[in-house]
Formats: sequence, structure tokens, C-alpha cells
Amino acid sequence: MDTGFDRAGTGSAKWARAAGGAIALGLADMDLPGPAAIGEALARRAAHPALGYTVVEPADRELVARWYRRRHGVAVDPAWVVLMPFGVRTAVRLLLEAAGPLPGPVVSGSPEWGGFAAVCRAAGSAHREVAFERGADGYRLPLAGFAALRPGAVLLSSPHNPSGTVWREDEVRAAAALAAQCRGLLVSDEVHGDLLHPDAGRPQPVAVAVTGGAPHVVTLNSVGKTFNTSGVPSCFALVPDPGLRARLTGVMAGYGLWEGGLLEALVQRAALAEGGPWLEGVLAHLTAARDLAVAALGPAVLVRPRAGYLLWLDGSALGTRAGLLTQRKVELSDGADFGSAGTGCLRLNFALPLPRLQAALTRLTSQDAR
Repeated sequence: MDTGFDRAGTGSAKWARAAGGAIALGLADMDLPGPAAIGEALARRAAHPALGYTVVEPADRELVARWYRRRHGVAVDPAWVVLMPFGVRTAVRLLLEAAGPLPGPVVSGSPEWGGFAAVCRAAGSAHREVAFERGADGYRLPLAGFAALRPGAVLLSSPHNPSGTVWREDEVRAAAALAAQCRGLLVSDEVHGDLLHPDAGRPQPVAVAVTGGAPHVVTLNSVGKTFNTSGVPSCFALVPDPGLRARLTGVMAGYGLWEGGLLEALVQRAALAEGGPWLEGVLAHLTAARDLAVAALGPAVLVRPRAGYLLWLDGSALGTRAGLLTQRKVELSDGADFGSAGTGCLRLNFALPLPRLQAALTRLTSQDAR
């Protein structure tokens, strides 16, 4: 993982954002090589000259269920699985449409992944944000604030993006109970959920598992973050309610979308079937990278992450995104992109080879540019 890894010539959006010799620590993908099995599966399929329409095989749903059993120790009914040839942002949008007229606004916390707010704006849905509460071990869900808004849907990134907080099971169950009380929906975006750090101290609370397969709870996941394949957009939903599943696939069909997809299915099969050992190595690397970054940045670190590869920082201790990019040649994400509570903060992606990460941290903490 710590050998040279060059993304030049790959059209990397992350490095295009940095440009000018800056080290890219912004966009959420890893500068680490993915599992060889994925490239091999794509190469084998590319050898066949026909690239026509594909169908989902029952084994694809079983594979997702087996992954949850092995990785999280939870039972997932293969019938719950909806395989989608697009990313989570589109999945949220189509889920809200499939749910029908909502009895209240769509709510999420702040700071929170900006995709939720963007989806609601695009859909014309009323969206409200409530500031998360921050304690010694990370953020807490603002359940009382959510309840005061009588939400039609609660959107949650779990683990939390941008801080890497792993929610407690009782918090997720309480959010689901609130959604049920309001006759709404809980949508848990768990695309970082497979990246639980070995020393996290608590399990990742897979929403459909800790709520017992409640019909108003939907879990979204993807191999994109886990196996660094986000350039092939895909995700899957765990939808226990057969009526909601049928409406969701019907909405997809209305947009000319169908389950699976040629490249998406190939990538997902290879990742879930053969990527486990690779993932263990990545998690060991991410833990070392996290510790390196936390030690270097000290009091600027707002939350020590328990999952993923994102570090949430106090910008007042470091500077603005624009200043760091121009003066120190390090590109981070602006906290304002994560809602009003993110103003003045920064998000750092530490999924790099350790020598490159160390070079970036040296630039960030050097007194020469202060």
C-alpha cells in the first residue's frame, strides 16, 4: 500500500480539483490500488465482443446477503436487495419519489454529506437540517431536533460523513422509531460502513438489521467506497417492504433504468466474492494513516474517526481551503459543503500511501508558510 501509486492519465476528479502541484486530500476516493480481482473480471468480460443488455441473477442478491453475514454478522434477506446501476445520490432521489407524498420535510443533520441537500433541492422537496451534538467520542444524533420537525424522511450517513463517527445502535433505532411515528422513512446511507476500523470499539449498526427489518427503514450501500470503484457508479438498497421495493423498481423503469448493469454487476461480484482479504489489508493501512494524521494535526482534529478515511478538522487551527491550496499546495474539502454547521471546518482524506500523506501533513503543519 505504501509503494508509489500514480493516477496520472486516469482522469481523476480528485487530482483535477487539486492541480498546480497540490496534494489532493479532498474528494472521497482512495489513492490506493484496488483488488486485482476486479480488473481481472473486467478484462475477462471485455474479451467477449457482445456488450448487450444484462439481467440480474439470483446469485447477485445472495452474494450481497452473504457479504453482510460474513462482514457484519447480520442476516439480510436476499429478497430485500435492489441492485442499482447508479450512485447513492440518485438512489435517494428515486427512493423519495417511490415513497410518494411525504407527510413532512426531509431532515438530516449538520454537518452532513452535501448530497442529501442537493437531492432535495433538485427534487423540490422541503429539506431541513438540525445541528449534530458533538461529544468526546464524536457526534450524536439530534433526535429531539428531528422530532420537532415531524419529518417525512430522515436521511443519515452511517458512519457519519464527514467525521467518521459510528452511530450507536440505540440512536439508529430511535431515529427509525421517530420515522415510524411520523409515518415517514429512515434512509441510512452506509457506503462507508464496510470500512470500520479494527479498533472502532463498536459494530457498524446496519440499519435494517438493528431495526429488525422494519418496513419503513432502507439501507443504501455500495462497493464504490469500500473497494475504490466509484468511477463505475453503482449501489444497492436493502428494502424490506415489498410494496416500496416494487414502487422503487417501477420508478427506475420509468427513467429507463434497470437492476444490475453490465460493468456494475461485474465489479460488484468480483469485489464481494473475492475482495475480503484485500479489504483487511486496507483497513490496517487506514488505521495507520489515521493515527499519523491525528498525531500530526493534534488540536485541529474535531473527531477521531472510527470508520472510513475522512478526518474532520477545525479550520481556525489551519486556515481556509483556498489559503491552504494556494499557499501550502494541499487541497482539502471545504466544511461549508456539509451544511451550516460545517462553516469554518475542513475535511481531509487520509487514504494515501503513507509517504505521500506524510508529505501533505508536513506542508499543513510547517511553520515556514505561517
